[in-house]
Amino acid sequence: MQAPQEILLAEPRGFCAGVDRAIEIVERAIQKFGAPIYVRHEIVHNTYVVNDLKAKGAIFIEELSDVPPGATLVFSAHGVSKAVEQEAKDRGFHIFDATCPLVTKVHVEVAKLAKEGYEFIMIGHKGHPEVEGTMGQLDHGIHLVEDVADVARVQPGQTDKLAVVTQTTLSVDDAAEISAAVRARFPSVREPKQQDICYATQNRQDAVKVLSPQVDVVIVVGSPTSSNSNRLRELAAKLGTTAYMVDSADELQGEWFKGRARVGLTAGASAPEILVQQVIDRIKVLGAVSVRSMAGIEETIKFPLPKGLKIDAATGLEIRERAPETGPSAH
Repeated sequence: MQAPQEILLAEPRGFCAGVDRAIEIVERAIQKFGAPIYVRHEIVHNTYVVNDLKAKGAIFIEELSDVPPGATLVFSAHGVSKAVEQEAKDRGFHIFDATCPLVTKVHVEVAKLAKEGYEFIMIGHKGHPEVEGTMGQLDHGIHLVEDVADVARVQPGQTDKLAVVTQTTLSVDDAAEISAAVRARFPSVREPKQQDICYATQNRQDAVKVLSPQVDVVIVVGSPTSSNSNRLRELAAKLGTTAYMVDSADELQGEWFKGRARVGLTAGASAPEILVQQVIDRIKVLGAVSVRSMAGIEETIKFPLPKGLKIDAATGLEIRERAPETGPSAH
């Protein structure tokens, strides 16, 4: 049986700006305040990242009652509900919010439109922490739909003012199909000015669409809990290419590559590049002789860190932020 000959790497793949920022927030908090630092929920959905941060002094919890009074607490990249936010404040924790700014954008939109009397249909996966955080921005008037069938069943209290929001890590195609069903049932529904699905999710899915037809098998590096990683594997399979998702190189199985000369490789937005390199090394052991990167979008976006965590690389000291200028000359 023919062994793999070539590995084709998707571009872009792996960490996005929101994940980079979230991990850096935890690392800097440990550096500045000392271990332990408490993190509500996995900071991002990746086993390697979580274990690495545990080794550095992060303690991951689900219930705020597990955090001692006065401790430093980081909210995960997925965002939290208003109730969790309030409870953390009431308990007196020193809080840093690692919510991805693109998730925060959805929260802000929900709050703004709710004040104008809107109800919401949210497209997302039940139980996902991002969905719980977004739906928890309001105490009523936000209805979850997971598929087209749910759209037919949903019963908002009124339809004059109805808006749709989506989980940021969905399949672009699936979300478009569900959105179309929402529009068909509620023609006057308000849609976001910019699509809620994040740029990194979109870019990684677009790269898989280009990659899949060129290869015999697709490997996605990502953890089972990672929504965007699961969507990449599903997308490759939907396009007719056999696809597997692995949390680490140890999970690769030799028979996946028998008779498959070209291997496509990508990684979810929460999967570090070190795991991709370990997968490449393992596939080379199985026979691959060349590695080639696809052309793709170069991502340059970087999100700022919260105040109190900006450290000067040269001195190791905290950067004191200047108050913003005001008056006619300020832009």
